[in-house]
Order: sequence, then structure tokens, then C-alpha cells
Amino acid sequence: MVLLEELSLIQKLVHADYAMMLKINRDWHMPFFDTVALFIREATFWVPLYVFLLLFITMNYGRKGFWWAAALIGLVALTDLFSSHVVKEILFRPRPCRDELMAHKIRFLAKTCGMNGSFTSSHATNHFAIATFIYQTMKKTSSWWGIAFIWAGLISYAQVYVGVHYPFDVLGGALIGSLAGLAAARLFNHQTGLGLAS
Repeated sequence: MVLLEELSLIQKLVHADYAMMLKINRDWHMPFFDTVALFIREATFWVPLYVFLLLFITMNYGRKGFWWAAALIGLVALTDLFSSHVVKEILFRPRPCRDELMAHKIRFLAKTCGMNGSFTSSHATNHFAIATFIYQTMKKTSSWWGIAFIWAGLISYAQVYVGVHYPFDVLGGALIGSLAGLAAARLFNHQTGLGLAS
């Protein structure tokens, strides 16, 4: 009886995920965002900003800035490895663009549909890890660093919008990334920190 109830809950969650996928990808589409969504999910859009940020922190905080940059790079390497080569390979949920139940219902805008699993979204995992780490280590200088979460959210939303991930893939990735970013930031702040005034 309990197993049937759990199965029913899983079915409800999957149905809700499918329904939200169709809302975001098909019902809420805008011609302008069709182009924007494709652009913002590409590395050519966000890599220059992150490179600038790494250089900015390193130049302004010296040796501590170097360790900050190293911690951020290490964090992204770990979250990407965990999302892409652990979670995806264990669960191997088909991407919407390869799901027999959904592929013919969605608008597929991306250039390619990845062969690896859909859950979790590595984009969401990595960008929310970055956003959380940046905010937790830099918030004493300005609350404006919180804008990193909007950035991560926009990139993650684009993954659903173009048809390569389900909403729950993004939410799962955001949760894992945020927890990893928080843990890394706490460790960094305790061990090194940037020496920011309270």
C-alpha cells in the first residue's frame, strides 16, 4: 500500500514536471527570447564574465584573491563532475528532446540534444554553485552580489525554454549547486576569507 502511494506521488511529480515543461517551452514562448535563450546558455556568453571576475578578485585581493579563484574553479570542477558523471549516469533520465513522450510536443531550439541524462542540469548545478559561492564570500562588500542568483536562474530557465531539460532537472541542479556553493564558501571563509570588514 505504501509502495503504491509512493508510486502515485512519483507519477504526480512527473506529470507536474511535464506540464510545467510545456508551459515554459511552448505556451510562454516569445520570439525575442527564442534568440536570447539560445545565446545566454552558451559558454561564449558567460565565460568572459567569469574570467573578468576571477581577474578582478585576484588583482584586488592579492594572494587571498588567488585562493578565492582557485576555490571557485575547484568548486565548479566538482559540481560538474558530480552532476554529469555521477547523478546523470545513475538516474539517466531522458532529456525532453529525446523522451518519446515529450519530444514531439516541445519546441526544440538548441543546436544539439545531449546524449547524456537530463537530471540534473549541469548548467544549473554549476551556475548556482558559482552564484552561492560569490554571494557568500562577497556579500559584506555589497548586497548587489545577490544578482548572481538572477544570472544563474536566467541561464537555468533557458535550459528548459530551449527543450534540453525539464524544470525539475533545473531545480535539482540548483539545489545541489547551492548546497555545494554554501559548503565551499563556508570552508573558504573559515580557512582563508578575503579579509572583508564586517
